[in-house]
Amino acid sequence: MSDKLADKRRRYLVQALGMGLFATGPIASLNQPALALGSMSPKLPPGRSIYKLKGTVTVDGKPADINTFIGANSLIKTGPSSRVIFAVGTDAFILRSKGELQLGGDNMLIEGMRMFTGKLLSVFGKRVRPHKITTMTATIGIRGTGIYIESDEQKSYVCTCYGHTEISSNENPQERVDVKTTHHESPLYILPGKAGKVIVPAGLVNHTDAELELIEQLVGRHTPFDPLASGEDY
Repeated sequence: MSDKLADKRRRYLVQALGMGLFATGPIASLNQPALALGSMSPKLPPGRSIYKLKGTVTVDGKPADINTFIGANSLIKTGPSSRVIFAVGTDAFILRSKGELQLGGDNMLIEGMRMFTGKLLSVFGKRVRPHKITTMTATIGIRGTGIYIESDEQKSYVCTCYGHTEISSNENPQERVDVKTTHHESPLYILPGKAGKVIVPAGLVNHTDAELELIEQLVGRHTPFDPLASGEDY
């Protein structure tokens, strides 16, 4: 791919994200032309946490701007019609509006996360030990994975976009599934309740391959289904 074409696709992706075009589109929007973005990586420079933000965003209780530092123990909140795209260490995220995300870890290594409310797209670097994301109804064990989560009191939505997760019910830990995917094959709802089937199949909603590719590139990687991906990425 020429640098000119890669630059054109880069501008398209950034403009589209800024306008929120990838926030809720139909499943056909997974295959955006921004998948192969060439060698022009938007990898964040050292010391920089936030790639883009819109609306009201706070980090550790303080209003955030493009220069705000986000550490492995930070609390990130977004207001209505707001969004933040950021990275911590080898992990990167898009937290959408009305979200509340508590990170837990040491230095720049996230060891666990609590997703109270909202919608979160995440990609994680390789781990020696699995770590966990906890929502209102589910606990998700992950290692190096792309994952999309929606969390509220009524249910959790979890799409293992690629990689390996173990998903269990918080109220009924015996109810659990082992998920291995390469391209969004097994999205799930995790419902509240201590009895009956609380982990059930779901459709594919509200996230795209283009967004995954963008946040992977923030930390110097590609999605495994991108033509430029190497076997060393995963």
